[in-house]
Amino acid sequence: MKRLNILRRWFAQKFGFARLMCLALLVLFAGARLWDPPPIQELRLRVFDMFQLIDPRHKTARPVTIVDIDDKSLAKLGQWPWPRTRIADMIQNLTNNGAVAIGFDVVFSEADRLNPDLVAGQMRYLDDATRGKLRELPSNDQILSDAIKHSRVVLGETGQQKVTSEIDKTLPFTGVATVGEENAERFLFEFPGLLRNVPVIEKVAAGRGLFSIPIERDGLIRRVPMIMRAQGNIMPSLSLEILRVVTGTPTLLVRTDKTGIRAIRIKGVEIPTDENGQLWVHYARQDPSIYVSAADVLDNMVPPSKLAGKLVLVGTSAVGLNDIKTTPVSRAMPGVEIHAQVLESVLTGAAISRPNYALGVELLTAMIIGILVIIFTPNLGPVRLVLAGAMFAAILIGVSWFFYARYRYLIDFTYPLLSTTAIYLTLIFASFVREQRQRVQIRGMFAQYMSPVLVEQLAQSPDKLVLGGEEREMTIMFSDVRGFTTISESYKHDPQGLIALMNRFLTPLTDVIIERKGYIDKYMGDAIMAFWNAPLDDAEHEVNACEAAIQMLEKIDAVNREREQEAADGGHVYIPLNVGIGLNTGIGVVGNMGSDLKKNYSVLGDSVNLASRLEGQSKEYGFPIIVGSRTALAAKEKFAILELDFIMVKGKTEPEVIYAIAGREDVMHSGAFQRLRNITIEMLGCYRSRDWQGALDAIERGRKSEDADTLEKLFRLYEARIRDFQVNPPAEGWTGAYALLTK
Repeated sequence: MKRLNILRRWFAQKFGFARLMCLALLVLFAGARLWDPPPIQELRLRVFDMFQLIDPRHKTARPVTIVDIDDKSLAKLGQWPWPRTRIADMIQNLTNNGAVAIGFDVVFSEADRLNPDLVAGQMRYLDDATRGKLRELPSNDQILSDAIKHSRVVLGETGQQKVTSEIDKTLPFTGVATVGEENAERFLFEFPGLLRNVPVIEKVAAGRGLFSIPIERDGLIRRVPMIMRAQGNIMPSLSLEILRVVTGTPTLLVRTDKTGIRAIRIKGVEIPTDENGQLWVHYARQDPSIYVSAADVLDNMVPPSKLAGKLVLVGTSAVGLNDIKTTPVSRAMPGVEIHAQVLESVLTGAAISRPNYALGVELLTAMIIGILVIIFTPNLGPVRLVLAGAMFAAILIGVSWFFYARYRYLIDFTYPLLSTTAIYLTLIFASFVREQRQRVQIRGMFAQYMSPVLVEQLAQSPDKLVLGGEEREMTIMFSDVRGFTTISESYKHDPQGLIALMNRFLTPLTDVIIERKGYIDKYMGDAIMAFWNAPLDDAEHEVNACEAAIQMLEKIDAVNREREQEAADGGHVYIPLNVGIGLNTGIGVVGNMGSDLKKNYSVLGDSVNLASRLEGQSKEYGFPIIVGSRTALAAKEKFAILELDFIMVKGKTEPEVIYAIAGREDVMHSGAFQRLRNITIEMLGCYRSRDWQGALDAIERGRKSEDADTLEKLFRLYEARIRDFQVNPPAEGWTGAYALLTK
């Protein structure tokens, strides 16, 4: 269990559970794409629709003409269906005007109701002779069959959702052969039933094709099946059969691979399809110029150029005949024009396709971009994060559009974009939760040791906090109450009173440090350790630390006055509190330190050790605030700085000049301080040059000056050293540094 927890912590630190969750999300999206539920399909299809709306097919030729059974024709010639003799006349006129092939987007599934023999049986008042003559006349279906026989006609058939009759096996079917790894049949759309034309015209037609077009979930027609199964037979679509007949191809070749159907080949033309044998129709805007009215064809009123050398489709735009479809470029397009769009796309080489490898490309793209986002996004700032997201989206959309515009390939960018966006948002949410947790942690960690303003700054910008450890230039403070052992002994029968006393003086000292932007590292009994310039930057950390030290002495004086009055009123002994403070500026390593059970934001380094030693020496030199040279150098313009000594601290190899802070700027400019400083400088100069007598003379002059009692401890310290050196001179090469024997 322990090893599992260690592994879990290691993984969380090195990789992060947000990234693990995103990897799972990446796999989940890949599974959803393979499943391809309707919402994902429709989003993808809508994007492909948008591509065609933006850049539809531009017509470079018009190889197809539509003979339209329009409202004008119905008004002139009567309701549909018309007599087959009229259809025969239409075929004859189209053939005479040079039509290459004629395809019917209608089915003649029943015998003409106006066939002479049927009329003879239905007319009540005909005499037998007339009735017999009618029955001797050829049927309208036979007349149409004769017209079809002398032309190149492809009849339309339609798939049905149920079987209505048996298939006449004697009627011909178009041959289909499969070339590839898989049998094409299992990928095809299938209709249980098939509605064919009456046999008399079916057997003489040049070809037969299905004009049935499956409508997608949203009612649009984007793809047209080129081959389908109907009542157990593989059949071409109407448009494909027209192309087969025109090119003289005896058998259709269907190319397959493991993913499905790839293409259908006829002589000289390969038509790309999707895995189910559907052609993505590359739509052009609706073109009224390719329509001619059926009534005009029957009246021979159509210019020959409209028909000569054209593939002719016969269909209807009449609203009452209910053959209006919705496409990506039009809300209302006659079904016959969809077949015309297919023929134009193929014949002009402008077909669009969605390659069978497109899914693999999209999955791989989503995986690569998703992994890149998972790896790099958590390390980016907010601005770069937004820019990176915009860049990935632009790349996906741009590449998808490039393949459509340049190669007419339909490559979906929505799935990789959705997958990447979900990962992106998950990482942002995880980052938000982590930052909120971090802010709570920071507030809890620092609220008692920093000012509320600084804590809030740190909570709002947690990146400024390096908990793992960093090197910074800092000013470190140690403060301690002199003789606190003696004071605490007086409370040996009142431990609660001792705690109250400690809280009484530690509280104002802490408040001062926090108000001056310091951070309380720890309390050690009556001692305080604090530092500046971490975790937040403080450009004036030396000055703030020195000001805090002076204010701490002022707070202690106020507490002493209160205690002295309380002692007088209570009739008990008053022992004043005296504080010594050491300040030092230098490089320290600061960060969250400790064990797995407990950590503390703290600092380590030689500069910390020196600050502690300086605090310990404050009682020896007679000044409550002693600072290192770097602190003194930074604060010399705002405080009364007095050089004290050149010392070698135990445990260090480099000597350090130390100073006392005697007051603020007003003290620095006073005449008394200037005289004392000059005497101190003279004494130290004589001392370091081994002019023992000169140094003693300076001390004597100093004792006679105003406020000499301030330096009395310092004078005594140097006087004792000089007397010792007069007896035991220092070694050659002595630099004036004095080695401290105590910490």
